[in-house]
Amino acid sequence: MTRVIPLLVLALLIGSCNQKQSNKDAYAYGDILEEEIPMTRQSSPVPPPPPPSAPNIEDAIAEEGEIKKKIIKDGRMTMQVQRLGYAKHRIDSLVQSLEGYYANESYSNTDRESSFNLNIRIPSINFEKFISAIESGEGEIQFKAIDARDVTDQFIDLETRLKNKRSYLNRYRDLLKQAKNIKEILEIEENIRGLEEEIESTVGRLKYLSDQVSYSTLDLYLFMRKDFTYNPQKQDSFFERLKQSLSKGWHAFISFLLFIIRLWPFWIVFLFVSYLWRKYRRKKKQRNTN
Repeated sequence: MTRVIPLLVLALLIGSCNQKQSNKDAYAYGDILEEEIPMTRQSSPVPPPPPPSAPNIEDAIAEEGEIKKKIIKDGRMTMQVQRLGYAKHRIDSLVQSLEGYYANESYSNTDRESSFNLNIRIPSINFEKFISAIESGEGEIQFKAIDARDVTDQFIDLETRLKNKRSYLNRYRDLLKQAKNIKEILEIEENIRGLEEEIESTVGRLKYLSDQVSYSTLDLYLFMRKDFTYNPQKQDSFFERLKQSLSKGWHAFISFLLFIIRLWPFWIVFLFVSYLWRKYRRKKKQRNTN
């Protein structure tokens, strides 16, 4: 019995040591888990992503393909030539061969120079060729200015507006079919009318820009100087001029006489005032004499 008791005490001691070691291992394993998998339950919630921004029209078109530039070219030139008729005939041939046309044409002839003022429309693909052909011809270029304007943004903006307005127009037409009373019908028809007018205006603006892009404009001034010659004005003979002078003098006298007669109310007032003044002077003189 005395041997059994020490053996039980020894077994209890060994069991307690094993339990402490297992608890210590468990705590160490828990620390490893906390290091590898951080606790996120107590952190603040992640906010939702912001709504996507409206797509840029130019970026959207660029994703689909390269944007085709819309360039308006126009210019002004002044050219002095020695043979105006020949130069004009050459310009006519160039305009016809390059499929252009004259928007405006005027001719002037004075004692000092003869000139053509030409407003020419040329397809934009042939504009540079047309300018080069003019410069290589006979004549001296005295002034030249070529401008180029990029209207791509205007095209994209107008086309986008037109697409949106047509979409709204289709919605209003669908609403018109569902209208239940006359008031709704009139309101929807008024909105449809306003949209149709805006669509027509936008389409007209697009057509105008398309024409300006397709055809370039050149204001060309062709002129030829002349040798100045003095051309004295032919005068009438002395007797003819004397007759004209007497006639003009008589007409001037008649006009002056009629002008004096036209002032008859002032003459009456003047005579009346003169009469009163003389009467007053006479009375004053009589008083002084007495």
